[in-house]
This record gives sequence, C-alpha cells and structure tokens, in this order.
Amino acid sequence: MFIYKPEKLFVMPRKRSIIAAAPMVDIFKQAGAQRVSDSAARALSEILMERGLEVAKDSLKYAMHAGRKTIKREDVLLARKAA
Repeated sequence: MFIYKPEKLFVMPRKRSIIAAAPMVDIFKQAGAQRVSDSAARALSEILMERGLEVAKDSLKYAMHAGRKTIKREDVLLARKAA
C-alpha cells in the first residue's frame, strides 16, 4: 500500500506582538474613546513595544554602568527620563 504525502507548503509566521491588543482598547477607553478599531489597538501596541524596548535597553545600560546584572526600578526611571 502506497500513501501519497504532498509536501507541506511553507507559510510565513504571523508577526505577533508581545503586548496584546485587548489591553490597548482599555487604554483608549480610559482616555475617553467609545469605540476602538482593531487596527488602532494593534498600532498602539506596536508603538508601546518600540518605546518599551528603548527604555529596556537604556535600563540595561544603567544597570551595567552601576556594575549590576539586575535591572532595578531606578534604572527604568532614569531610562524613562533620558528618553
């Protein structure tokens, strides 16, 4: 008995954000929005991810400068002020 198995098609993985879109809707609603589109929630998620990554990298620099491997709250606060 011969079983034919077609080759699997390569499918590009979907780009997923670490920050979910649902909390972004909550942020918009706290700001006073009545309705929020999915694309707006995803856009805010992407913006916050980019900004968060910048702050995280700067926080790491401050921790390393202080001779630590652990990022502390004050490193994050300094990084936020610097950016």
